[in-house]
Amino acid sequence: MSENRTLNFDEPVASGPVDCLGQHFPSDAARHEQFLRILAEKLKAPEYREQPGFPAGTDEAILAMSNPPYYTACPNPWLGDFVAQYSDASDPTNSYSRKPFIADVSEGKMDPIYNAHSYHTKVPHKAIMRYILHYTEPGDVVYDPFCGTGMTGVAAQLCGDKKVVESLGYRVDKDGVIYNRGEGSDEQKWLPFSRIGRRHAILNDLSPAASFIAANYNTPIDVREFEEEAKAALQAVEDEFGWMYQTVHQASESALSEAIEAMRVSGHVRLPASATIGRIHYTVWSDVFTCPHCAGDIVFWEAAANKSTGKVSDTFCCSHCSAELTKRNVEKKLTQLRDDAIDQDIKQIKQVPVLISYSVGRQRFEKRPDAFDLALIAHINEMKIPYWFPQDRMIEGRETRRNDPVGLTHVHHFYTKRNLAYLAALKSRCHSMQTRLWFNAQLVNVSKLNRYRPEVSFPYNPLSGTFYVGSLVSEANVHTAYENKLNRLIAAFSQVRHQNIVTTGSAASQQPVVADYIFTDPPFGANIDYSELSFLWEAWLGVKTNNQEEAIVSKAQEKGLDEYRRLMTESFKRAFETLKPGRWMTVEFSNTQASVWNAIQTALQQAGFVVANVSALDKQQGSFKAVTTKTAVKQDLVISAYKPNGGLEQRFAECGATAESVWDFVQTHLKQLPVIKLKSGRLEYVAERDARILFDRMVAWFVGHSAPVPFSSQEFQDGLRSRFPERDGMFFLPEQAAEYDKKRALTSEAPQMELFVSDERSAIDWISEFLRRRPSTYQEIHPEFIAQLGAGWKKHEERPELSALLADNFLRYDGNGDVPSQIHSYLSTNFKDLRGLEKDDPRLKAKAKDRWYAPDPSKAKDLEQKRERALLKEFESYKSAPGRKLKEFRLEVLRAGFKTAWAAKDYKTIIGIAQKIPEEALQEDEKLLLWYDQALTRMEANA
Repeated sequence: MSENRTLNFDEPVASGPVDCLGQHFPSDAARHEQFLRILAEKLKAPEYREQPGFPAGTDEAILAMSNPPYYTACPNPWLGDFVAQYSDASDPTNSYSRKPFIADVSEGKMDPIYNAHSYHTKVPHKAIMRYILHYTEPGDVVYDPFCGTGMTGVAAQLCGDKKVVESLGYRVDKDGVIYNRGEGSDEQKWLPFSRIGRRHAILNDLSPAASFIAANYNTPIDVREFEEEAKAALQAVEDEFGWMYQTVHQASESALSEAIEAMRVSGHVRLPASATIGRIHYTVWSDVFTCPHCAGDIVFWEAAANKSTGKVSDTFCCSHCSAELTKRNVEKKLTQLRDDAIDQDIKQIKQVPVLISYSVGRQRFEKRPDAFDLALIAHINEMKIPYWFPQDRMIEGRETRRNDPVGLTHVHHFYTKRNLAYLAALKSRCHSMQTRLWFNAQLVNVSKLNRYRPEVSFPYNPLSGTFYVGSLVSEANVHTAYENKLNRLIAAFSQVRHQNIVTTGSAASQQPVVADYIFTDPPFGANIDYSELSFLWEAWLGVKTNNQEEAIVSKAQEKGLDEYRRLMTESFKRAFETLKPGRWMTVEFSNTQASVWNAIQTALQQAGFVVANVSALDKQQGSFKAVTTKTAVKQDLVISAYKPNGGLEQRFAECGATAESVWDFVQTHLKQLPVIKLKSGRLEYVAERDARILFDRMVAWFVGHSAPVPFSSQEFQDGLRSRFPERDGMFFLPEQAAEYDKKRALTSEAPQMELFVSDERSAIDWISEFLRRRPSTYQEIHPEFIAQLGAGWKKHEERPELSALLADNFLRYDGNGDVPSQIHSYLSTNFKDLRGLEKDDPRLKAKAKDRWYAPDPSKAKDLEQKRERALLKEFESYKSAPGRKLKEFRLEVLRAGFKTAWAAKDYKTIIGIAQKIPEEALQEDEKLLLWYDQALTRMEANA
């Protein structure tokens, strides 16, 4: 390594000259000073601050957080310089070829980096490493538009760490080639798939709190220097305020009385020299309720808690009138207080200290607060805090305003006066970016969000994803909390080896860069209120999220699924522009609602991406909602999507919406799909190779290009079968079919497609699969069909009669003429007495009579045209219906009508009908949503 350091350095930070973005500096401090001066000048320009998503904060606060050019707590003006250093925008993609990463990934959360700072949701960096290694080469640029805590950047760094790569179960040879164990018949072989070497990351997040955490994880530092600064700050505060966490273990009553009186008179805390002093670990505070029967005060701890176990009963008795009560039928007692910080009289829930956990030497004890403890708390509550602390009103929101009824309305209300004073003193002594991260890392754990849970050994127990304040609060010792956190951060910072670049702003308005791969974990609809949950951190940092650009579903922000989908579409469009042609994006996604899942898929398709695979990511530890909510998913889904290469786009522009363009798209898409999926040595069905899914992808591609779809579903399937080899219900390129045949020959069972019946279309698909395997009479089909119509049926979809579905979509042999080939094959195979019979044999015809079967392609086309005419006729009745909402309807009618209206550029009809059906019905159907969203876009463009 040369004497001068650069933006790309492979060793821990050392003192001395540095090179940064082509400039030479005598020291890193000089680099920091110059770029900070440039950023300060940019902040003065109104147009710079007018960028969408620009955070709320003073110039001073933004500059204090930033470490330019590596990190800015606002849009980073040096992104282009970073990309120019590492990315070749003209890099040809012809030689690049990757199939989607299809293995299900499972990675735990016990790594020091993962645990150093909590966040609302994050993907373990070791899981992300698997994707980066699969899709990229050393030196490639990885982009994450919703970076959260920067785990994508950490993963990109550690792809150059042989020890970490090998911990994933891979092998690395002396030349840096990485090998993975094969699957199925090749599981004993080690196959090369990547090379060791760091990748460069561009990280963006709308939240300043998130980008600040990400920047710290992606900036190498002198760990010893950080440790010394943090310990010095902690010791200085302990010298000043350590007395606040003292309690008397043993002392005479007279000595205690004297100490209390001296505290009252002089205002100083002087403990008796003869007393044995203990160090407080935590103090339990209990809500006080009012009995609805006698109006007496009820200390929740006294009434409901088992003092030996600390566990709380659901029912308890009033200590005054003995009435049996629950938390639902009591009122929280509010008490009047003077809040000097905001110069207001306020009302807050009354809380009293009920238990102190402390130690003397190495021995631990518990006790009820005595007179001295209560006097000490009263003394602290009267003192004036000599340091700055945030006094912000909690922003509007479901979580941030949930504690308004109990008077927790401002940031400082979420801390006891003791912890607030200690925190404010510590904050004043944290000057570097790393010590400020250390400070932020425990802000939630030492707040009133920390629940008392005696059955859990871990001392910090706030609920994730919420600002819930329990009726029993554990006031943690701030000094101990930060002492423990320091060790975790030292371990985490010790793993940081490389510099990445981090920016703060809207993913929907990100300046163009060039990336070889994208991994991102975007917002999940209404699952998490990100800007609300980050508010405590950001209030202490002094720079807050501009949530106008926040892509969530939020009543407080007046954003529904439409707004969420629009913001996600714009974000994915910027990602699409960033990604090189022919390259991949991985989207990690977790949401139980079909409407949000559809919103993400629609946004991806409208941006220009083509989905190629969906796999599972097991993060090994559910959040609170994932663990306790019955409908919550236990595994996150991972979407693999690609940006079509430039050749496909160019050919489409030249040929337009023609049959040639259809098959060009299919040819290109099939090349990108996984050929084989193995699980426990068994072949799995590749759903993306199903004819119906291929049709949907083709339709989305054409609609995304504002082009009419040239084929019906049946015409598409006919053409697919004539052009591409079919295996086990899946379609391949010829060379792929040969590869599949080799694997298929080694397995005894064909992969089975799973069909879930939830609407008319899926019911038709189920019947089609059933009849292809087993042509049957109505009486044979009916019980099997009814069993499929379970609780999963869509709410507003009319339930079709089996007889109508059969008559409209399938054929019945009436006993006249030869037995159809499909029925003949089935009967001669499954009935011994019918084997070898000709198609006109009376015995065969008798057994075949009244059996339904799937039509051959020529007749299927006629049936589809007949059925579509009937659907469009019914669609006309929907159009002429009064303006009121349609309570029940057929999705197939709507799909046929929307498709026809789109081809006719009748966007007004699509929007008008969409307004007649319930919002959830529209949002939960991917096909309707595609037509509707594109119609809205076209109407706006033509306005």
